[in-house]
Amino acid sequence: MARRCELSGKGVLTGNRVSHSNIKTRRRYLPNLNAVTLLSEALGRSFRFKVAASTLRTVDHRGGLDAYMTKADEAVLSPRALKVKKEIEAALAG
Repeated sequence: MARRCELSGKGVLTGNRVSHSNIKTRRRYLPNLNAVTLLSEALGRSFRFKVAASTLRTVDHRGGLDAYMTKADEAVLSPRALKVKKEIEAALAG
């Protein structure tokens, strides 16, 4: 699977490694991904995602997976997370 956060879409960035003698060499900045299990209170079950540490802090700040998913942009969510979002919205609506 790609090195991309399933909830925020944060991925690999590129830049330069600069030596003391100012030689530039291309390098990759990898996101801090963690496999976590998040609980949906609306559905009463848990989901396993590969999430960046910064996104995990945002999920906690917003009040859990359900609150995060209702505000999340559908363009950045992974296909699996998009299905979960649709399930949560249907459970909260009905």
